[in-house]
Amino acid sequence: MHFTLLSLGALVASSLAVVHEKRDVLPPGWKYHDKLRSSEVLPMKIALTQSNLDQAEDFLLDVSHPESPNYGKHWTHEDIANKFAPSTETVDTVKSWLVSSGIAPERISKSQSLGWLKFDATVAEAEGLLKTEYHLYMHEIGKPHVACSGYHLPEHVAPHIDFITPGVNFDTKVPHAVAKPVEKRAPSTTAAAGPPVKTHAALGIGSPNSGSLPKKGTNIDIKGIIDQLQNCNKFITPNCLRALYLFPPGLTANPKNSYGIVEYTPQAYLQGDLDLFFANFSKNQVQRTPTLDSIDGGIPQTTNQGFGYNGESDLDLEYAMTLINPQKTTLYQVGDQVEGASFNDFLDALDGSYCAGDDPFQDATYPDPFGGPGAYEGPKNCGGFSATKVISTSYGYNEADLTAAYERRQCNEYMKLGLAGTTFVFSSGDNGVAGNGGQCIDPVTKQYNNGSSGIFNPAFPSTCPYITSIGATQIVPGASVTAPEEACETVIFSGGGFSNVFPLPGYQAAAVKSFFANHPPPYGADRFNNSQQTRGFPDISANGANYVVAIDGVFSLVYGTSASAPVVGSIFTLLNEARLAAGKSTIGFVNPTLYANPGDFNDITMGGNRGCGTPGFQSVSGWDPVTGLGTPNFPKLLATYLKLP
Repeated sequence: MHFTLLSLGALVASSLAVVHEKRDVLPPGWKYHDKLRSSEVLPMKIALTQSNLDQAEDFLLDVSHPESPNYGKHWTHEDIANKFAPSTETVDTVKSWLVSSGIAPERISKSQSLGWLKFDATVAEAEGLLKTEYHLYMHEIGKPHVACSGYHLPEHVAPHIDFITPGVNFDTKVPHAVAKPVEKRAPSTTAAAGPPVKTHAALGIGSPNSGSLPKKGTNIDIKGIIDQLQNCNKFITPNCLRALYLFPPGLTANPKNSYGIVEYTPQAYLQGDLDLFFANFSKNQVQRTPTLDSIDGGIPQTTNQGFGYNGESDLDLEYAMTLINPQKTTLYQVGDQVEGASFNDFLDALDGSYCAGDDPFQDATYPDPFGGPGAYEGPKNCGGFSATKVISTSYGYNEADLTAAYERRQCNEYMKLGLAGTTFVFSSGDNGVAGNGGQCIDPVTKQYNNGSSGIFNPAFPSTCPYITSIGATQIVPGASVTAPEEACETVIFSGGGFSNVFPLPGYQAAAVKSFFANHPPPYGADRFNNSQQTRGFPDISANGANYVVAIDGVFSLVYGTSASAPVVGSIFTLLNEARLAAGKSTIGFVNPTLYANPGDFNDITMGGNRGCGTPGFQSVSGWDPVTGLGTPNFPKLLATYLKLP
C-alpha cells in the first residue's frame, strides 16, 4: 500500500488529534432531543488564544502591588488591546488548519477585536473538522440548544484555541417570558440550603428563584432602632456599619470618582422603597435616583414586584447610595424583560472587543428574537459604556456550571479591566462550602444533589484571581457593635473554599500556605481541591446578617453576602475619594495590597461555613476560606492607601 505525502500528513494530523473540551453530563433541565441533519448550517466561532496571558498576573501586579514603582499607573484600553491580541502565529496556524480541512479562505472572517475567527459550516463539515457529533438538546421549558459532548483538535492547533462555539457549554439564556410561572416555583426560603436549582445557573442569573439572591427574614417595625447602635446585634443599619468598620459618612463627591452596582433584569429597585429607606436613614436623599446605564434594554421594571424581584436591588442601592452620599451611584441594569442577561453581556457593554466573542447559542441575542412585551428591539450594546472605578455585583454562578475555558476567558476580561483601574467586587455565596441553592456535587454522577453530602461546590467569579471576593460576618448574638464579629451563621453561611479551575495567585500564596500549615482542614481530596495550588476565596468579608431594608413598602430583615459586597464596594469608593483628593490615582485591583497588609483587617476567628453535610471550613487566625483576611478597618486601610503613590 502506498501513501502520498499529502495523505500521510493528513493521517498523522488525524492521529495526533487531542480532546480540547469535554462534558460528561448534561446540566439540570436539559435532555437530548435529536441528531442534527448533516446539511444544517452552524455559525462557527473560534476563540483564539490571546497572547501574553502567561504574563497577565505580572502586568497586573506591576500596577497594583504596593511595592511596585508603577503602582497606580493604570493602562489605557488601547494598550491592553494591543498587548493581548492573538499573535500572528496563532492566527496563521488556525487559518491554515481550517483551509487544509476544506474551509475556503473567503469563508473565514476575523472579528474587529482580532480575537475570533468566524465561518458558517454545515453540520457534516463541523463534525468532520472537530471529530465530534452535534445534537439538538431541549430544555424543560421548550428552548432548543445545539451542543456536542466534546470535540478534538490537532495537537499543534490546540494551544492556539481557547474554545469553539457551538461547543460543550449550556448557558443558553432562558427567556423569563416563557419560563414557568412564578407561582409554580418553590417559594423563597430563609434556610441556608435553598430550593433546588431547576436549570443551569447561568440561564437566569436575575431570576426571582436564583440561589444567589439574598434571603428574607421577618418584617419589622423600625421604631426605636433608627441610628441607635445598641440594637446592631439584631438590626444592621448604615450607622451600625460605620461603627463596625470605623468609616465616616461621605462628605465629598469628586467628579473623577464613581461607584457602580450591577443588576440583572427582572431584578429591579422600587423608588418608593428607596425613599422609605432614605426618609429614615439618609433624609437628604429622598427622591434621589441612581444614574441609570441601561444595557441591552435593561430597565428597573415594575411589572413584577415582591422580594424575589426587588429584594436584591433595593438592598444594594439603599446601602450603597447611603454609604457614599453625596457621591452618586451608577446602576448598570442589564438585559431586557424577556431574555435577561449574563455576566458576559455586561462585560460586552464595557468592552466592545469582548462583545465579539458572544455566542448565539450561549449569550443573549439582540434585537431580542423572542419578541413580546418587554423585549429589547435595538442592537446589542457592544462597548459604549464606561466602567466605574468600583463595580459591585451580588450575583454569582457555581464554578461547576460552566466550562473552564469559558470561565478563564471571562476572568481574563476582569484582569484587563483591572489593568485599566477598575475594582471588581463579587459576593462569595450564601451556602458555605455548597453552591447556589445549597447543592453539592455527587462524586459519582457529578450532578448537583440536595446538599446533604458530596463534593464542595465553589463559586464563580469568586474563584477568579482578578476580582475581590466578599464573604459574610455577623455580630455575635447579644454582643455590642464594638465586640469582635464571627463568621455569619444566621440564615446564611459565608461562601468559601478553593477553585477547581484557577491556580493559586502569587499575592495569595503565603496566606494559603499558612492556612494549610497551621490549620489543616479535616477533609481529603474527595471533598475539595486540597492540592494547596489553587485560588482560595473569599478575600475579605463584611457583615451579612440582619440588614434593615425597605422592600415593597415595608421594612424587612435581609441576609446574605449580597449585603456584604456593596458595603465593601462603598468602603473602596470612600478610599478612592480620599486618594483623588490627595491627587493620587484610584485603588484599582486591590488584592495585592490587601494581602500585603493583613493588619488592616479585623481578623475573624469564630464560626464556620457548613455545607455538604459537613461543618465546612472554620474561621481561624489569619486568612481562611470562610471570611478571608477579615473585615475592613477603615482608618488603617486609609493610612495604607494614602502612603502609596
